[in-house]
Amino acid sequence: MPGDDLLPRPDLVATRAISIDAPAEAVWPWVAQMGQGRGGLYSYDWLENLVGCQMVSATRVVQEWQHPSVGDDFRLHPDVALKVAMVEPPHALVVRGAVSATGQDGSGDPSMPYDFTWAFVLPPQSGGPTRLVVRERYLYLSPWASLLVEAVSMVSAVMTERMLRGIRDRVEGTGPRPRAVESSG
Repeated sequence: MPGDDLLPRPDLVATRAISIDAPAEAVWPWVAQMGQGRGGLYSYDWLENLVGCQMVSATRVVQEWQHPSVGDDFRLHPDVALKVAMVEPPHALVVRGAVSATGQDGSGDPSMPYDFTWAFVLPPQSGGPTRLVVRERYLYLSPWASLLVEAVSMVSAVMTERMLRGIRDRVEGTGPRPRAVESSG
């Protein structure tokens, strides 16, 4: 899959997928705008916000968030970012990084016990529903990395499952409706 070559011998791989009744071109805009401070993660915002993520999942496609580029930040939290490693619209967005607690100003300790890729892949298809595949790959860089990564793997499974349903529901029009915008006029 796209991005697998970035960590060729991972210690842990988790792959999850969902079918979406729409072409990849309709799914891609929701994937392209993901991240904290952008379209969110379409998961349990309230849970993410308990740990300070300041996450708000979009209910509409926002044009200014449609052009992720290699090297861009992909924020999980105001102080935690991965980097966009690959963009192949409308088929793949891969982010990478030893998740580090670094502020937007670059301050903080970038050392972490693992390297990580997170791929969002819409495999080419000919008709029918689109498969959205999400793959996490972890490479342990310290002896205790497995304790950290594997301890949160169940949380990751629950959050990813909700994210996949959140994207599907938005694309198929069964998800949250755009919030009304009040004018001051």
